[in-house]
Amino acid sequence: MKYLSEVFRIVKKESPILYWAVLINFITAIVCITGLFIDDRTIAGINVWVKPLKFSISIAIYTLTVGYLTTLYPYSKRKKNIINNIVSCTLLLELAIIFYQASRGVPSHYNESTPFDAILFLGMGFFIGINVLIMLLFIFDTIRLKLDTTKSIQYAILMGWLILFFGSWVGGQMITQMTHNIGSIDEGTGLPLVNWSTISGDLRVAHFFGLHGIQIIPLFALWVSKKWKVSNRNQIVTVLFFGLLYATWIGFTFYQAKQGMPLLKL
Repeated sequence: MKYLSEVFRIVKKESPILYWAVLINFITAIVCITGLFIDDRTIAGINVWVKPLKFSISIAIYTLTVGYLTTLYPYSKRKKNIINNIVSCTLLLELAIIFYQASRGVPSHYNESTPFDAILFLGMGFFIGINVLIMLLFIFDTIRLKLDTTKSIQYAILMGWLILFFGSWVGGQMITQMTHNIGSIDEGTGLPLVNWSTISGDLRVAHFFGLHGIQIIPLFALWVSKKWKVSNRNQIVTVLFFGLLYATWIGFTFYQAKQGMPLLKL
């Protein structure tokens, strides 16, 4: 909790727009949780507020991550402001569309049933596309610049961005086929909350773990640097090994889904 409080403090000071975007996402999550108890409408067998709840939490975590990581790059204040404004505005608009469609009781994703729904879905793809371009910028700059952190954490951040980019590409695969599942329709039995299919392949598994690589791998590197009193070289080797293991896991879940197999068959 001490490190999390420190991250919030730094983001609030250095990237206030992202800090407020995080708070808006958390408030949205609370509204969605309330909706779960008072609204029994469903989409594909799932309460209409589950999807905006998942996205509000996920976007809040990602926004906070960008807000903190940006402070490590030797960017000018103007460049940081541009990145922070683009990330916060595009992701808030993304969440607003998902929330609005849920309030109407219609799907936000893969919904082209009316021209209006199709425009909203297209808009979501546009906003995410902008963020993918920013990921590419971070990958490029993590390679060419010296970040204000240790070498092992910089390597971890690079691997995190690369895996996040792959996770975003998996999201693009789902858009291409206009569904999450492989081997069945999106409706059906799924794991609690995440609703990953338990009867067929589900690309959301690789997508989920890919998107959160940018938190998990750098946090592992931070833990190694604090707990293991080993040389910098050994810290780098350990972080790279962990990152490769994590990437292998995501590759496995992607392959498994493409074969039409669920992560857990219940």
